[in-house]
Amino acid sequence: MNAPIIDPLQGDFPEVIEEYLEHGVMKCIAFNRRGTLLAAGCSDGNCVIWDFETRGIAKELRDKECNAAITSVCWSKFGHRILVSAADKSLTLWDVVSGERITRTTLQQTPLQARLHPGSSTPSLCLACPLSSAPMIVDLTTGSTTVLPVSVPDAGNGLVPASRNKFSDGTPPFTPTAACFNKYGDLVYVGNSKGEILIIDYKTILVHAMVPVTGGAVIKNIVFSRNGQYLLTNSNDRTLRIYENLLPLKDGRKALDDLEETHKELNGVEKLKAVGSKCLTLFRDFQDSVTKVHWKAPCFSGDGEWVVGGCASKGEHKIYIWDRAGHLVKILEGPKEALIDLAWHPVHPIVVSVSLTGLVYIWAKDYTENWSAFAPDFKELEENEEYVEREDEFDLVPETEKVKESDVNEDDEVDIVTLEKDSAFSDSDMSQDELCFLPAIPSPDVPEQQDKGVESSSKLVDSNHSGSPLSEEAGPNGRATNHASSPLEDDAGGSRMKRKRKPSEKILELQAEKVKKPLKPSGRLSKVKNKSVADLDNGNGFLGDDVSD
Repeated sequence: MNAPIIDPLQGDFPEVIEEYLEHGVMKCIAFNRRGTLLAAGCSDGNCVIWDFETRGIAKELRDKECNAAITSVCWSKFGHRILVSAADKSLTLWDVVSGERITRTTLQQTPLQARLHPGSSTPSLCLACPLSSAPMIVDLTTGSTTVLPVSVPDAGNGLVPASRNKFSDGTPPFTPTAACFNKYGDLVYVGNSKGEILIIDYKTILVHAMVPVTGGAVIKNIVFSRNGQYLLTNSNDRTLRIYENLLPLKDGRKALDDLEETHKELNGVEKLKAVGSKCLTLFRDFQDSVTKVHWKAPCFSGDGEWVVGGCASKGEHKIYIWDRAGHLVKILEGPKEALIDLAWHPVHPIVVSVSLTGLVYIWAKDYTENWSAFAPDFKELEENEEYVEREDEFDLVPETEKVKESDVNEDDEVDIVTLEKDSAFSDSDMSQDELCFLPAIPSPDVPEQQDKGVESSSKLVDSNHSGSPLSEEAGPNGRATNHASSPLEDDAGGSRMKRKRKPSEKILELQAEKVKKPLKPSGRLSKVKNKSVADLDNGNGFLGDDVSD
């Protein structure tokens, strides 16, 4: 889309379904950092990588040891690796270019979500949120796990809070807990079942700050914006909340130490809350005050200006979009299929959602193009206006025409080498080793089912039977089948095909003369009316019954 022809007053959020992707039953999705590749986890344990520019499949990662549904997919910082968590309690790290499995780790509980460490180009650490245990740091190289605390020690004994859920396999009761890294991965933010946000140093496994959430409801999702300035939480009280991050993006761990030094007089929970108030502050909350729906898969837009949340009601595919000020700007209504996951494109105003049936819908903006931008002197009219032409308007050389001198210096060199920096990415995010696209692998040709004669003659078939997928009489390969009215007929047992031709005018004249005056039989007919047989037949072969030996 050319930027000059786009109306700048339109909001940068999607409006309509532009396209949908179909490949098996897809369950979860994730964009790479540039938005050029889209990874989708399927119910059969495979991971499909789509080229988002061409909407084609660029790679398919197949794990023979995994037949369970994929629960989450996560790209590494520069896109060379993908972490896949599955319902069979496995974490698998893949090399994207080669399509080979790097390592596989099996946990004791099913990981609902797994995120790679964002601070490394080749991460070996990931943050996993299991179904019925506390979040943990997993070393993918060694397989070792480090369980993170989900409550402060003063709140009770043990790290696991009480829960309403009960499990029959002997494991302690637990509510699934949400967790995420900050922008550079030096801290982990955990949302627990008591409605608290804990800021944890995963290296020392210590809670350094706590931020209580209004209402104290269970926190189901927690995610940072792309620039790391805002934190979004989704609670069981059907409210989305945005918190502003007051810590510096880099060296957040050091800033926490400085805050703890300023609150030496406090101890325990009071100290954690005091430090937490200097780390996060409530910026805005979002909810549907009428329907009071639960939210699923909330996230920020690529630039952090918009907040999006999917409706968690059964049989509804609705996506709510707010601006950061708290105003609801759009409700996207899709097909009557429940929404299970969604993601916002890192750069463009595009939202991708996954339905319960396994289809991926691409929501894009319905642009209104302003073509007059290419002609600055052109004036758009809202209604018809009477126009009076000038006296010399249609003269070959108008007297009133004044040649305008161009301001462009033709001697200046045009730079066609330097690339413009994308404003959506900072200089620290740029990398020459980043993987943006995958080489396309052409699909093998379909073996031909018929002779070449059929191939060449099939072009002469009536356009009503051209092999359209919508044609009821099209063959299984999209090619029209032969009918009785088709100009193709079998000859000599179907060994070759021969086309009936309409007799030429000269042949009709010859037939008429034959009726009036039969030709005398001769050994060979060489010329008729000084014309050869080929000329009489107009290139159509021998005359058959019309010429006798």
